[in-house]
Amino acid sequence: MTYKTSLDNLAKGITIGITLLFATIIIGQFSLISQKGQALPIYTTVGLVLIYLIAFAFRPMNYQLSGEQLIIQRPLTNVKIQREQIKSIVLLDKKTLYGTIRTLGVGGLFGYYGKFANGNLGIMTWYATRKDRAVLVQTIDNRKIIITPDDPDQFVKDFYS
Repeated sequence: MTYKTSLDNLAKGITIGITLLFATIIIGQFSLISQKGQALPIYTTVGLVLIYLIAFAFRPMNYQLSGEQLIIQRPLTNVKIQREQIKSIVLLDKKTLYGTIRTLGVGGLFGYYGKFANGNLGIMTWYATRKDRAVLVQTIDNRKIIITPDDPDQFVKDFYS
């Protein structure tokens, strides 16, 4: 079964803001520097486009739950977790995630994914598109993975049924 995921308002705002910022920088530098014949705009443009494409390629699109595995679908590579490797799946409230910091990841451009940490849960890997509706997937080797299906109650119910 496939579970859709959508961006929260903060992620939408950050995505739109970064898109406009990158476009403004690229257009502005070419219009200001094109007369001088410098290569600087090319390097900056390539760098910004790479950042944008990498963030887009690793964003979570949806989650698929089958009898054998949980698949986090992304444009470039999917993340697959075998069901027998999953110890538990639980819904999280906002209090549990309070104070979470991003240690190595993306914090709003097309979602929230990468390494995060907080005092309640420790180190986690997020494949999320919103900061509410969080589901904690804990594996038997004690990895903590946060996902955010649009209907988290149904996701947890379907996992255990």
